[in-house]
Amino acid sequence: MDKREETQHSNLQEIEKEILIEIEEIKSLDLLERLTTKYLGRKGILTTFLRNIPKLPVEDRPSAGKNANLLKVKLEGLFSQLRAQLESVAENNNDFIDVTLPGRVAIRGTLHPVTRISREITAIFSRIGFEIAEGPEVETDYYNFEALNIPKYHPARDMQDTFYVSENIVLRTHTSPTQPRVMEKVKPPVRIIAPGKVYRCDSDVTHTPMFHQVEGLMVDSDVSFGDLKGTLSTFIHQLFDEDISLRFRPSFFPFTEPSAEVDIECVMCRGKGCRVCSGTGWLEVLGSGMVHPAVFENVGYDTKKYTGFAFGMGVERLAMLKYGIDDLRKFFENDMRFLRQF
Repeated sequence: MDKREETQHSNLQEIEKEILIEIEEIKSLDLLERLTTKYLGRKGILTTFLRNIPKLPVEDRPSAGKNANLLKVKLEGLFSQLRAQLESVAENNNDFIDVTLPGRVAIRGTLHPVTRISREITAIFSRIGFEIAEGPEVETDYYNFEALNIPKYHPARDMQDTFYVSENIVLRTHTSPTQPRVMEKVKPPVRIIAPGKVYRCDSDVTHTPMFHQVEGLMVDSDVSFGDLKGTLSTFIHQLFDEDISLRFRPSFFPFTEPSAEVDIECVMCRGKGCRVCSGTGWLEVLGSGMVHPAVFENVGYDTKKYTGFAFGMGVERLAMLKYGIDDLRKFFENDMRFLRQF
């Protein structure tokens, strides 16, 4: 090896030595990219050495080019291996979980206002001795209508826009069918409430195709209209407040006789008259009455021995009055801004 070759070889060794020292200090992909650019980039040290080979004497060019290309291949291999190691470390660091960090606070849910008022209604009646009964939402025409003294072609059927599944199968229009189903299986005394979903072909600000009702029934040997008034008065006073007034207004239902609508003093204006109560000072909240003898006959109860009362109320309507909600559709829109208020 003559003096010129020795000098070229020494230069390449110095370059390799510097690179190996700098590689030991590389701890990130960013630093690795800088080192790669420093030696192998367009203006890198080794790239510049290779570019200057044509300026060497002709006899020195082959050995200089060979040694420089060998070093370039070696460096590319080292850089590629180091890059793979750093990428693996970075990926593992992304999966690291610091168990000392505070946990994320879970968003706390709240009961839907319809659920809240339903539970409050059932709790009140449970405290005064009523049991909870349930029935199917897909009901037969017999239990939904005929067992409740609403035979076929009876005009009262027009009061309820019914979803018919088939000629004799309907989506129940009220939870009242639970009453004859229970009475067929249980002998008096009977004291039940039947909460649940009901369905009618109606949809506007005050009506929806699906809504919730609570029906009540009490049957025994000496039940009177006074018992009905006392029970519902207790319920209204516990649901709203002790100072609220209520009245029983004559009405008609096929399955009760006599029948009465129950009105309460307007919760918005306290009886003074406002837009909500149409200036009357009163709001209708539920229907009630003494069970019609024909209903008892349909379930095999002795009409000379037993009497009873029944009542029914819309849960959404009570929720609207208690919480001051002006649009029934808000209950079903799932707007979190509305639901968080409860």
